[in-house]
Amino acid sequence: MKSINDLKIVTGNTKSRVEAALAATGGLLRLAPCWVPRSFLQPGQRLKLHPADLYAFGLNRGGIDERWFASTTPAANENRTPDEGLSYCTVGSERFTLQKAVEDAGATVVGKALWKKYGRWPVYSKFFDNMGPIPHHMHQNARQAKLVGQEGKPESYYFPPQHNNVGNNFPYTFFGLEPGTTKEQLRQCLANWNRGDNGILDLSKAYRLQPGTGWLVGPCLLHAPGSLCTYEPQWGSDVFGMYQNLVEGRYVPWDLLVKDVPKDRHQDLNYIVNQLDWEANVDPQFKENHYLEPVPVADTRKEGFVDRWVVYGRIEGRQYFTAKELTIEPGVKCTIPDNGAYGLICVQGSGRMNNLTLDCPKLIRFGELTEDEVFCTEDAARAGVVFENTSEVEPLVVLRYFGPDVNPEAPELGAFRRNKFA
Repeated sequence: MKSINDLKIVTGNTKSRVEAALAATGGLLRLAPCWVPRSFLQPGQRLKLHPADLYAFGLNRGGIDERWFASTTPAANENRTPDEGLSYCTVGSERFTLQKAVEDAGATVVGKALWKKYGRWPVYSKFFDNMGPIPHHMHQNARQAKLVGQEGKPESYYFPPQHNNVGNNFPYTFFGLEPGTTKEQLRQCLANWNRGDNGILDLSKAYRLQPGTGWLVGPCLLHAPGSLCTYEPQWGSDVFGMYQNLVEGRYVPWDLLVKDVPKDRHQDLNYIVNQLDWEANVDPQFKENHYLEPVPVADTRKEGFVDRWVVYGRIEGRQYFTAKELTIEPGVKCTIPDNGAYGLICVQGSGRMNNLTLDCPKLIRFGELTEDEVFCTEDAARAGVVFENTSEVEPLVVLRYFGPDVNPEAPELGAFRRNKFA
């Protein structure tokens, strides 16, 4: 396969190139892998990135533990490269960011409603893959993030079986705080930041993670993700605050707690504690209100495919994103209509999507171009995308995520308990 560095970067207006590419592919844009390192985490090595390339950004930048999908959101990393976190569209011998394509072609790419309301693609997704757990942390809400010129960040999790052949060191996630926990107890944890383990996990509860399930996580909610490789549809923001100071013996600096806090509040423990949605964190029915299992869109098993909702539900009454998992049996062709634009990643098998090849790679070199990621425009989605599994031996499985308010018919939380067929 070619390297992304072999492609010329387009710096001018991309509208004509975008329109030509969409005409040739039936409304689709091919995307190159977008790798993101984190300096304070250890890669879980399930992203299919070649082991020799885990530190391709340099050892000082940390290992690559994330792959972002259809992203127009910059990664909030120190010493980041100018395009870090941004997905590239590849067309012939050229490339340009999806961010630039959306900026130049607008509604043609994301659809009229999203373009009119947001003027951008307001969501993204990623594979998040670590050897062990990460710190108990939260993401600010819209009001809080606006104080530092950012946007809030609700998110969601789905644990694809194809990327979880091993659970790694700690396949459990701490969520929220134990019912009855007081703000003073949490404040004391923060006051103990430089005195050893601040003990915040003593105030929380861990849930065992299961491949093929997921969670819906609103802003201002503490969570310490475990070591399953996670598909994460989320809002287009990279704000966070780390409330845990020591993870598996690794120190978490205070700077990561207050990264997205106004400077005059960096030592204000009351402000930092009050960032949390307290009632949501101490909810005694936490699992009932956040846990997800797949819900089939319809009973199409006899037709050789099943499309399932894997991320659904509302956060404070609003649908920020949704996601589906489509499984197609060998030799089957089907047409799948959707309400809006989406980012797609192929996690198993090979086949076609309209006029584009889909192929799930076994191993990827850093910078290598692949045939496993696509952005589908709203017009193409509404017209119905033709998927075909060209394999004779294994299913074709793809994940796709959607923007806000695109799928009003999506299930509500708890719908899997009423599901009549698997």
